[in-house]
Amino acid sequence: MASSLILSVLEGAIAFGEKTIFENLTFHIHENDKICLVGRNGSGKSTLMNVITGDKELDAGERWQLQGVKVGYLRQEITPKPEQTVYDFVFEQIKAEGEEALHKYKVEMVIQPLELDPADRMDRLSGGQLRRACLARALVEEPDILLLDEPTNHLDLDVIQWLERYLKQYRGAVVCVSHDKMFLANISDKIFWLDRGSLKVCAQGFAHFDEWSGQLLEQEARELKNREKIVGMEVEWMQRSPGARRKRNVRRLELVKEARAKLKADKSAFRRMMSRIQVGEMDEDAVTGASKNVAEFIKVDKKFTDEAGRERLILDKFSMRILRGDRIGILGKNGSGKTSFLRLLIGELAPDMGKVKLAKDLQFSYFDQKRRDLKPDDTVKHALCPQGGDYLKVMGKTRHVCGYLKDFLFDPALVDQKIGTLSGGQKNRLMLAKVLADPKSLLILDEPTNDLDMDTLDMLEEILSQYTGTLLVVSHDRDFLDQTVTKILAFEGNAGVEGYIGGYSDYIAARKEKSAPKAEKTQQKPEPKKEEKTAVTAAPKVKTKLTYKLQYELDNLPKRIAKLEKEIAELEGILEDSDLYAKDKNAFHHASHRLGYAREELEEAENRWLELTDMQESALTGQ
Repeated sequence: MASSLILSVLEGAIAFGEKTIFENLTFHIHENDKICLVGRNGSGKSTLMNVITGDKELDAGERWQLQGVKVGYLRQEITPKPEQTVYDFVFEQIKAEGEEALHKYKVEMVIQPLELDPADRMDRLSGGQLRRACLARALVEEPDILLLDEPTNHLDLDVIQWLERYLKQYRGAVVCVSHDKMFLANISDKIFWLDRGSLKVCAQGFAHFDEWSGQLLEQEARELKNREKIVGMEVEWMQRSPGARRKRNVRRLELVKEARAKLKADKSAFRRMMSRIQVGEMDEDAVTGASKNVAEFIKVDKKFTDEAGRERLILDKFSMRILRGDRIGILGKNGSGKTSFLRLLIGELAPDMGKVKLAKDLQFSYFDQKRRDLKPDDTVKHALCPQGGDYLKVMGKTRHVCGYLKDFLFDPALVDQKIGTLSGGQKNRLMLAKVLADPKSLLILDEPTNDLDMDTLDMLEEILSQYTGTLLVVSHDRDFLDQTVTKILAFEGNAGVEGYIGGYSDYIAARKEKSAPKAEKTQQKPEPKKEEKTAVTAAPKVKTKLTYKLQYELDNLPKRIAKLEKEIAELEGILEDSDLYAKDKNAFHHASHRLGYAREELEEAENRWLELTDMQESALTGQ
């Protein structure tokens, strides 16, 4: 049974000054829809959210909302009120006499799973705690349409999984923007894709986004090619026609010029959409380093004392060796010791007992989630070029600062803007640009994916797949960990730290196997022989993947090659008829003309297939 329509926008248009954001915007939201909203930075996601709330009026078109439908919005930023408690903030909009029991139930259902204390003061919470308080408020209000903007930022993995379960059972509609691909795949049943000013809708969840978007892009490429042929024929007519005839066809001449200009603009937009950031060659000597042992923790103890005077143990007789080329993902709850572990590694903290030994030649690059290296009064350009000038070294090559910023989705006009005025996502991208311009032999990334869009995330994964040094990543993004690391270091709390071989999925499988009842384990397959077991426990090669555009292209190239081979064989068969020219000149010219193009296309397709299979093999083997 189809669910009821609760909000609709028909043929909407929005512009800011001379810039058109949306034209012919049409979409519908039904009760119980679970929608993921995806699109590049600047594509209009926030504007669309404000259209749904009604805060942004359409310049043209119609917005309809079912009477009585309530819209709630988890926004990125809030200003906490002095002395206000978490409890008062969360229930501020829905307080009513006689509902204390209901509020208590919601505290247990929402506030406690989000690891918040209802009695804490809002103005004393950390940035991550403020985000969780905002999320709690959005959930307890239970609007008919719940809008979520990056809800997983600053959440632990356990809390993210709890939120997934909560949203799946949520009785209203949900529209969610998130960079967390696994989260979107787990909660959504519909996709809104903002792409170059238009909204495309898929009636399946994010798990199908790569396949669906790839098909749309392939169809667009075919249409552009067909348009190019038609415009080419018209231009040829225009060039060959006598001047007198062209004068009599002024209108047709104008249409040809308009079609050619629009084709040029559309092809340019399509190329930008399909473009990939070209990663330069890294300096192998600088990145790899000389020492095999990068760092070693020897029976390290570390504890802290909280505001209440209670001691909190982070590490207890902790020993670990980090080897050159290790790719380690670090995960665990907030406060479990992940950042402290990194600070011990780079010498910002001293152990209470034990020793941390570092390689003598060790150099490291550090992405700090608090972005302490970015000074609010510095300009964007100064952050990248502290010595002055307009150029910087990027992996051994000289790049203009504006061109390099474009790689990280910055408008070059922001180059002289102060860092303090940037958004959280812009600051994260700037910090990444700064760190990745010249990565050292040890690269440490502490929550690098917060506030990133998917395009920047894909770019980061691609850069890390080619990084040959030692990598440590703290992240709650499960898909990102699967794509970038080969070992997991899990901080379980109370100084418990466990190591696992593989990415996040391997870590989860190992945990499930570890917690499975003994009866189940006895029914499992017998252990492999010693030589087989050694192969299993050896650190696997780096496993990454091609971007969805490249993977889709690779998957479809064999069909394209087979189709071209068949077409070439048929054309060659047609041209074997020695009387064809005498019988049908047009057929002869068409077949011979097309045969030349088909052979060129086949050669290009085969070369591209070889190129992409080499890229895929390199990604899978980590070479």
